[in-house]
Amino acid sequence: MSEKKIFVTMILCFFFGVFGAHRFYVGKTASAIVQLLTLGGLGIWMLIDLILILFREFTDGDGHKLTKWA
Repeated sequence: MSEKKIFVTMILCFFFGVFGAHRFYVGKTASAIVQLLTLGGLGIWMLIDLILILFREFTDGDGHKLTKWA
């Protein structure tokens, strides 16, 4: 179980997802840098991440699912 919060990750993804902010927050630094350089895969990668976050399938840098909303 991850200590990172779903709500914070969702907000970061929604507003700053094209820059990979939500991936930096959860500890996925390498993919966050790639997302930053590609502007969130032209928005597609960011949209997929947002859907994964909403359905509680997004994981942190250690592979643990985000389960806490607040």
